[in-house]
Amino acid sequence: MKIQAAVLREMGAIAPFAQSQPLKIEELDLDPPGPGEVLVKMRAAGLCHSDLSVITGVRPRPVPMAMGHEASGEVVEVGAGVTDLKKGDIVVLVFVPSCGHCLPCAEGRPALCEPGAQANAKGQLLSEAIRLHAHNQPVHHHIGVSAFADHAVVSRNSCVKIGNDIDPIEAALFGCAVLTGVGAVVNTAQVKAGTTVAVLGLGGVGLCAMLGALASGAREVIAVDIHESKLEFARSLGATATVNARDPDAVEKVRALTKGGVDYAFEMAGSVQAMESAYRMTRRGGMTVTAGLPAPDQHWPLQQVSLVTEERTVKGSYIGSAVPLRDIPRYIGLYQAGRLPINKLMGQRLQLSEINSGFDRLASGEGLRDLIVF
Repeated sequence: MKIQAAVLREMGAIAPFAQSQPLKIEELDLDPPGPGEVLVKMRAAGLCHSDLSVITGVRPRPVPMAMGHEASGEVVEVGAGVTDLKKGDIVVLVFVPSCGHCLPCAEGRPALCEPGAQANAKGQLLSEAIRLHAHNQPVHHHIGVSAFADHAVVSRNSCVKIGNDIDPIEAALFGCAVLTGVGAVVNTAQVKAGTTVAVLGLGGVGLCAMLGALASGAREVIAVDIHESKLEFARSLGATATVNARDPDAVEKVRALTKGGVDYAFEMAGSVQAMESAYRMTRRGGMTVTAGLPAPDQHWPLQQVSLVTEERTVKGSYIGSAVPLRDIPRYIGLYQAGRLPINKLMGQRLQLSEINSGFDRLASGEGLRDLIVF
């Protein structure tokens, strides 16, 4: 079938993207779903820094590539062997398809699925197929989803079926921002009630981490960012204190607020400088968690002696250490119970033709979670 998709043909674009136009809306040929695959009609797709990092070349991927990964959609057709989804089902798409058979999957860590990671790096589906073409030439899939398109073929293992009691447009955020941010708190750090938390970087993932910490019962949740508008917004969501990251005394202020440092610090900015600050904000015996994705050539100079003598823990968190089939329904339940007000994080609703301007807004750091709505 013919579809419209936002295609990246060359990385390294320079802002403003509304002028450089790194994403071109193209007509592509989409093959029918193969065995174990599903054809999905997109309902909404969020603009995420992970997309922006590919556009700018910070996270290299094979091009040409149909972009987008945080999304919800409606099942249109299922391939051979797919028996648990049917036409009309609403699904949240997950950007690491889990095979269920490799060692990480067997250990209950599907976010680290090895075949899934290999397929994503190659711009393929889990089946190793490429279902997108332009003029008989392959167009790669962005981490198994390629959501900036009116339709997509994805692995069945990239889909989590949800109920009809949530707005599908709101549901799109659960595929990345919520899964990653809340999961970093709930799964990776396992934040305990009554503890103290700092979140550095208040993009979609950081704000979700902040909401996750509040939902987990943290007694103090300190929001840290360089934008005053984001700090004001964090206070409206329940942050107990805010600190501007540009303040040269930012670390000392957080340590003073918490009498020596927080129990858990979350680096969500994708910055080595932010990671250093997060580590210094963490108390003796505390945990520093990062879900940020800086460029591969960036290195953080860890002070090893403090890791030992202060019994620190440093952890990475990918997709919130999620088990998507378990976690997405749980987080939707928390949202419906009023514990995770994800709807407040939604920004502008854009048409596909407005996508480059949307990424300008994302790169500015001032906006909320803008979405392409189909």
